[in-house]
This record gives sequence, structure tokens and C-alpha cells, in this order.
Amino acid sequence: VSVLSSAIIVYRLPWTWKCSKLLMKFIHAGLNTIAMILAIVSMVAVFDYHNARNIPNVYSLHSWIGLTAVIFYSLQLFLGFAVFLLPFAPVPLRAALMPIHVYSGLTIFAAVIGAALMGITEKLLFSLSNPDYSALPPEATFVNCLGILLVIFGALILWMASRSQWKRPPEDNAKILQSIGETPEGTEEESTMTDGSNADKSDLRINSEAARKQNLKFDEAGQRSTM
Repeated sequence: VSVLSSAIIVYRLPWTWKCSKLLMKFIHAGLNTIAMILAIVSMVAVFDYHNARNIPNVYSLHSWIGLTAVIFYSLQLFLGFAVFLLPFAPVPLRAALMPIHVYSGLTIFAAVIGAALMGITEKLLFSLSNPDYSALPPEATFVNCLGILLVIFGALILWMASRSQWKRPPEDNAKILQSIGETPEGTEEESTMTDGSNADKSDLRINSEAARKQNLKFDEAGQRSTM
């Protein structure tokens, strides 16, 4: 949960805004990869524990939601690498998939929080017998408080990921164009596209303005990335 939440808000932390966007993409992808590895290790440990004690696997709502979250998280991670990290996907495709990427990432995070809450409750119900959970022993009080803190933590992460004031400020158009492999505005390459110094300057300004709007739109979507 902590690593996944860090991956979600890594673009939103003010002290990361001075870092290059490419670096933040690698950090975002790296944190998500670590979270995926930890999730797989945890699932293997759970299955081994159940098999060693002859406990049925994947029968509770906790296990269903947790397994579903891991499956969709793996798909989210793969598509995030293929579309947003590697430089092969066209800009229109990235802009079209970005809202889905953001929504699915936040939904998976909420599902992980829910699975964690159900997991700790399920563990208490199975473990506490004398006294029972209903008697509210110290263990139950501790876990209940932990669950409340987990809900508050998840709500804060979702709030930061959805508020515009936490959004990474837009970068210069030239940096955006360079990061996606296109020609930056205001460079010599842009002027050579007009076939010499006698090109129509008004057409060049129109083309530059169109490119600026397109890449500002892409950057607006990119600031909300959350794998």
C-alpha cells in the first residue's frame, strides 16, 4: 500500500516538480514495479501457507478482491510501460488512454485498501477466540484503529491525486516535444520545414500555435498519470 501510494503521488509532490519529467516517469514506473513484485511475493507466501495447513484458497471476498486487484494491476503496469514509458506510442493514443490509465490506477488503489481492510478483519475473526473479537480485546482495538488510519491514508492519497493544486506545473513546450521525439518549437529544424528563409511567417505562427495547443493538452493529461 505504501509503495503503491508513493507511485501515485510522485508527480504531485512539490519537491519533485523541478526534476525532469522523464526522470519522474522512470521513478513512477520503478515504484509500481516494486509494488507489483511485493504483491506477487505476498500472494505466493499466502498460497504456500494455505497449502501447508490445508486451508482452502481463494474462497473469501478478501481473496477475490485482492486477486482481482493484482491481475488488473499487472495489466495496468504492462500497458503503462508500453504506452507511456516507451517512445513508440503516438501522442493521440497517449492522450486518449490517459484518462483510463488514471481512473483505473485510482480504482485499483481503492480496491487494495478495501482488500487490506477485509484481510485484517478476517485475520482477527479467525485468530481471536478467548476473548472473542466481539469482546473488543486490545488486539481488536489496535486493528480497528489501524483500519481507520488506513482509510484516512487512502482518502488523502486519492484527494492529492484528484486536486488541481497538487498538479505538476506544465513544462516548456520545447521540453515536451523533445521528450516525445518531435521537433521543439523555435528551433532551426522548425524553420527548415518551410523550405527556406522566404517561407510564409504567418503560416509558421499558425503551425506553431497548433503544435503548442496539442502538446499543452497532452501535458495536461500527462500530469495526472498514475500507473
